[in-house]
Amino acid sequence: MFASLAFFLAAQGIAIPLGKAPRIIEQPRAPIEHAGPRWAAACDGSDDWEKPAPPVRIHANTYLVGTCGISSILIVGRDGDVLIDGGTEQDADLIAENIRALGYRVQDIRFILTSHEHYDHVGGIAKLQRLSGATVVTSPAAAKVLSSGVPSTDDPQFGVVKPFPPTQVGRTVRNGEGVLLGNIMVTAIATPGHTAGAMSWRWVSCDGGVCRTIVYADSLNPVSNDTYRYSDHQAVVAAFRASIAKIADSPCEILLTPHPSASNLPKRLALGRPLLDDQACKAYAAGRTKALDDRLAKEAASAAPTKP
Repeated sequence: MFASLAFFLAAQGIAIPLGKAPRIIEQPRAPIEHAGPRWAAACDGSDDWEKPAPPVRIHANTYLVGTCGISSILIVGRDGDVLIDGGTEQDADLIAENIRALGYRVQDIRFILTSHEHYDHVGGIAKLQRLSGATVVTSPAAAKVLSSGVPSTDDPQFGVVKPFPPTQVGRTVRNGEGVLLGNIMVTAIATPGHTAGAMSWRWVSCDGGVCRTIVYADSLNPVSNDTYRYSDHQAVVAAFRASIAKIADSPCEILLTPHPSASNLPKRLALGRPLLDDQACKAYAAGRTKALDDRLAKEAASAAPTKP
């Protein structure tokens, strides 16, 4: 067949260089220059947890595959893929559809990592685990919650956050430990505060010779039920401050967060430009420090005796 094709091409005066086949350069999937504005237009300012959003290539092998209001991150590798966070129970199918839309397979996910153990970020993990067969990796404190599907009583939002489908946890990691999969290495950053088991993650994605350090920083937001007072839990406040400091001090060129709006991601995507900002983690940490200080000041003011 090859000889016949060569004879036909020669008869047509078409020459093919001998020795090597022409190089085919694969075009990036969902490049941020086009997919970023598409994402912003689809969401149109909404941070609805279950509103579909198209996938976006953040950099190299890192993709945003979540919804308008909840991030889920896919890191593609030669020996399988890593997914961070699974959204709500309803988001699982949307995340799977985004992965397939990129041309990847859900079955290639080997590890599913978590940020914090609330239903809006881990509610979909049980289904995604069934679809992929992946090993779920989380912190020791979060493992108890994920395994039961029931929020912990020491959660500042206990009584407000909903239960979710329980998940089989295959591995726990502590601060500084890595999750290695072929050419992917994701480092755990323990960032308790928003919940006791909250985790942030850091990895390097390379596009040719251009490598960027990406940080998926947890919410670190001091929100609670109506009766919880952070000022009554000094150990939690100290953990919060230590977690914020870890994010501020971390190598960081691209910042992502479990809620896209927390890191101003919708506006950044709308610009259709690379998200490079080596001050983003420091700015995020400064904002979280202010939020914590404001919350403590509000609690102090409400506890102050009323002057006659």
